[in-house]
Amino acid sequence: MLRAIEEILTHLEGLKIATETFHHPAVFTVEESLVHTAHLPGAHVKNLFLKDKKDKLWLVTCRHELRVDLTALSRRLGAARFSFARAELLREVLGVEPGAVTPLALVNDTACRVQPVLDEGLVAAGRLNCHPLQNTASTVLATADLVRFMRACGHDPVVSAIDTVPA
Repeated sequence: MLRAIEEILTHLEGLKIATETFHHPAVFTVEESLVHTAHLPGAHVKNLFLKDKKDKLWLVTCRHELRVDLTALSRRLGAARFSFARAELLREVLGVEPGAVTPLALVNDTACRVQPVLDEGLVAAGRLNCHPLQNTASTVLATADLVRFMRACGHDPVVSAIDTVPA
């Protein structure tokens, strides 16, 4: 299981994926992250590690400003009702800690238990930044390269509109 920033960056380099990584203090929320990363190019993301009522696991990666309507999203994706997965399951399947959830952790899901979902608006942004397995850095990469990375890890992401809760 990859856990170190250097390990995932080496893995991405091996896939010929260009990245730029910025180190910062540990952050645990999107709001904390933006204090240190607002200047970075590309979309800022949030990641939701979810479990549906049939025990299927999902990793939803979307633009940070979206307030996701989990009920509507589960219907859109044809999933049983969503709830947030336990931290123990996150550690077991993706090998990361709460606060460091990232689509790059799919490299650790060798059994392909997690179905990744990408916000179509995020994909359209062209570039994004996410944690490189730890919440003490952010890595910028092209969204097309993220999709290629996911497929190289055996995951075929669903690209979907993300239903939001009205403000």
